[in-house]
Amino acid sequence: MKSTTSLSLVPAADQGDLTRYLAEIQRFPILTPEEEYRLAVLYHEHGDRHAAHRLVSSYLRYVVKIAREYTDYGFRLMDLVQEGSLGLMQAVKKFDPYKGFRLSTYAMWWIRSAIQEFILRSWSLVKIGTTAVQRKLFFTLRRNKASLDHLNFDEATLLGAKLGAKPQEILEMDGRLASRDDSLNRRIDDEGEELQNLIADTQGNQERCLLDAEDARLRNRMATLAMNALNDRERVIITWRILDANPLTLEEIGRKLGVSRERVRQLEHRALEKMRLAISRP
Repeated sequence: MKSTTSLSLVPAADQGDLTRYLAEIQRFPILTPEEEYRLAVLYHEHGDRHAAHRLVSSYLRYVVKIAREYTDYGFRLMDLVQEGSLGLMQAVKKFDPYKGFRLSTYAMWWIRSAIQEFILRSWSLVKIGTTAVQRKLFFTLRRNKASLDHLNFDEATLLGAKLGAKPQEILEMDGRLASRDDSLNRRIDDEGEELQNLIADTQGNQERCLLDAEDARLRNRMATLAMNALNDRERVIITWRILDANPLTLEEIGRKLGVSRERVRQLEHRALEKMRLAISRP
């Protein structure tokens, strides 16, 4: 559907002049039922693109109205309007004028669905809504949570009774709502300021980073020299006693090696001495 005016039916995501866009769409007249039916028949029967354009443009104000309902999800209004406009175009494309209802009734569902799909798609790297019930719960839960930060089981039970969902489903979705992924490139105002510009750089300067890297290199070299000074059994004992995340006791190592607890202690002491000598050599 090509526009016959200078206004794009789908506003660009970086179009910051929201006021101008809203003023422009108010210029498109609201169609009477008779005009709407005639245009819908022209597009349905003959693929008249001009008729489709007039149908879409007359309902852009409704896209904005619905998009405003979702601004508290943290997305720019113009992004929501863009997605809703795509939904409106799909509605016009699929609308059957012979079924006896207005395009407005049919288009509202498509507009809302497109905006909700965008929010769900953009909310998290983890897919939020895998079923129709979960998708509905995502939006109804966020509206009904009000000022609650995190729901407990009793609150989830009461809310579940209201929404027709199990308490566990409520708690699971509440957790997903609370753990939304964010983008460093997300704009925080209409002037293009991005979130990453407000995050302080916690990395050290180049000199500090170079010293840290050299220190790590020396530590690795000394550790390698120390372990190379040991025989296989000593290396196993040092690994089990010191290097493992969950070190074993002398008695546990003794059982594994088939020697006494005291013998393991002696071998460990000898291994540590050999390691100290290895790293102290010039």
